Amino acid sequence: MVGVQALKVPSTGITDYGKVARKYAEIAAAHGAELKTGAGVMGFRNTANEIVIQTRAGDFSARYVVNCAGLYSDQIARLAGHDPEIMIVPFRGEYYDLIPERAGLVRNLIYPMPDPRFPFLGVHFTRRISGTIDAGPNAVLALRREGYRRTDFHLGEAITTLTYSGFLALARRQWRYGLSEYRRSLLKSAFVRSLQKLVPEVRSEDLVPGELACERRRLRRTAIW
Repeated sequence: MVGVQALKVPSTGITDYGKVARKYAEIAAAHGAELKTGAGVMGFRNTANEIVIQTRAGDFSARYVVNCAGLYSDQIARLAGHDPEIMIVPFRGEYYDLIPERAGLVRNLIYPMPDPRFPFLGVHFTRRISGTIDAGPNAVLALRREGYRRTDFHLGEAITTLTYSGFLALARRQWRYGLSEYRRSLLKSAFVRSLQKLVPEVRSEDLVPGELACERRRLRRTAIW
């Protein structure tokens, strides 16, 4: 089975989010904001008039705190005394890159139609700012929250994920889908067949392993239950 029709979305685009984030920081600093990096949050202390954020770089006081802690935002919420009633379960995205000689096969972003029965979109093609073409991702469970490589592992985080009731419920419902993701992870031929549903001309020799996710994509496949 291969794709026979598609919807063209002219407004779809890509960007260099590193540059976007640096621009945000520039604008914020120009309006008087002070940016602190390397200030891991250790805890919170609430008083009648303010909130004190305790960090490795010292304490900071504020009237309001906006939690944008990404993969650890649920844990930060709990440190602040709030129960989000959910837990973040991390999934690692695995990619191939089209070799330059075959990059002409993909001139736009090519995505499959989402299937509402499943939690992931499926493999697709993305043209990057540099002109390179990503093929993927395959989504497999990461055994640590900042787990961008197959060998990344954190015992405590892995146990927390594997015993979380939300993850267990997902696994019971979608175990066949999960196994197919691992099959694509282990077998390049299975990965290629999935890509060929979108672009039949793609061949196995057209694909090389993508750059490390930790260098290019900060664990962009993250699911929350």
